[in-house]
Amino acid sequence: MAHATNDIQAVRMALGPGIVLSTDAIFLSTIIIIMMVRTIDLRLTVLALMPLPFMVAVVTGFGRVIHRRFKLVQEAFSSLSDRAQENFSGIRVVKGFAQEAAEMDRFRAVNQTNVDKNMHLVRVWGLFMPLVQFLSALSFIIALGYGGIMVIDGTITLGDFVAFNSYLAMLTWPMLAIGWVMNMIQRGKASMDRLNALFDERPEIYDEEDVLPIEKLQGEVEFRHLNFTYPGSDEAALKDISFSVPAGHTLGILGRTGSGKTTLVNLLLRLFNAPRGTVFIDGVDIRKIPLETLREQVGYVPQDNFLFSTTIRSNVDFADTKRAPEDIEEYTKLAQVYDNIAEFPKKFDTLVGERGVTLSGGQKQRLSIARALVKEPSILIMDDSLSAVDTETEEAILNNLKGVMAARTTILIAHRISTLKQADQIVVIDEGSVIQQGTHEQLIAEPGLYKELYEKQLLEEEIESAG
Repeated sequence: MAHATNDIQAVRMALGPGIVLSTDAIFLSTIIIIMMVRTIDLRLTVLALMPLPFMVAVVTGFGRVIHRRFKLVQEAFSSLSDRAQENFSGIRVVKGFAQEAAEMDRFRAVNQTNVDKNMHLVRVWGLFMPLVQFLSALSFIIALGYGGIMVIDGTITLGDFVAFNSYLAMLTWPMLAIGWVMNMIQRGKASMDRLNALFDERPEIYDEEDVLPIEKLQGEVEFRHLNFTYPGSDEAALKDISFSVPAGHTLGILGRTGSGKTTLVNLLLRLFNAPRGTVFIDGVDIRKIPLETLREQVGYVPQDNFLFSTTIRSNVDFADTKRAPEDIEEYTKLAQVYDNIAEFPKKFDTLVGERGVTLSGGQKQRLSIARALVKEPSILIMDDSLSAVDTETEEAILNNLKGVMAARTTILIAHRISTLKQADQIVVIDEGSVIQQGTHEQLIAEPGLYKELYEKQLLEEEIESAG
């Protein structure tokens, strides 16, 4: 927001009034100096304009300081905006933990920094303009002194002397304008540097030169000896991952928190680049598939279900498929959220608020599932997307999705084994490595993490039903 308001405004002022004032000042100064030299006296003109080089030096020196300090002012304002936006977004959490006073102290500290940076700039600006005015006033002192002597000596007439002072008075505005213009231009330059830092930013993930003209994916997924380390990290997140999923099959991924499950699907979506020759879709290296094709053909339900501050209909059809209202309703029924929507007074035209604040966690998860289904993707990825619903709703959703999952490759990531037991293949990941692989029946028949979690969850269900 700081870039969109203050920085753009500063650039606009530099390119608008800044250019007009500079053109005005240069044109007036040039014509006036020519008239002073040709119609009055060259010596008097040179002496009267002696402060001009000092003014240029002052403007140049102060310009650099203003540029540097204004950039710090913009950064301080940006930090202030970030703090305010974060507190507004997380106001429920702040109140829930009774941290209003602490957050006010933090905001006060950031606000004080903003004030300090502005005062740092204002002190320079407060010295800059009087200094420019003082140097321009020196020209009048020289003109009055030396010009008066020339009138007494008869070198110039009294009329020439009055005309010269009139010309000098006309030069006052261009000289002052130099100060204003330099201030505006330096502020605009500082803001343009900040904006250029955004404009010059290049995405880390992009279509490379050897990308193939692929428009449709069948859905066969394969990982070949995949090793991956996040940028800036020393520890590998995934180690020697190898398995494949035939098109139209369902893969279940199970693992403890932080084991690398989400990292695996992030690489499949190319939110990060996997090493070449390690991830394949339909036998093609994923880095040779156009990003647009890949992300259009993959339906993703993330752990963090982000909803936009618009209507339910717009959130469900976020991919802008232009599907008929009946089709959208059908997908919400598959996701077991249609009944909740029907209870709202405006139904699908209900505004969900910022980040879906008016909905429960389970409702947001199910809307996200419907949003992925509306795309009718070749590959459907559900990353722990049933964690906020009860077991009955989970079972109903999975039963509804059987027909959908049969027609496309589906990757289910979950902590609950009940979510995965119907998958064609299950992969168990621990500390970034595949430690078990097979069907539900095969995995519960052998000792290991899968059987351990299965028995633990069975026991929890028995205790819950007994209670």
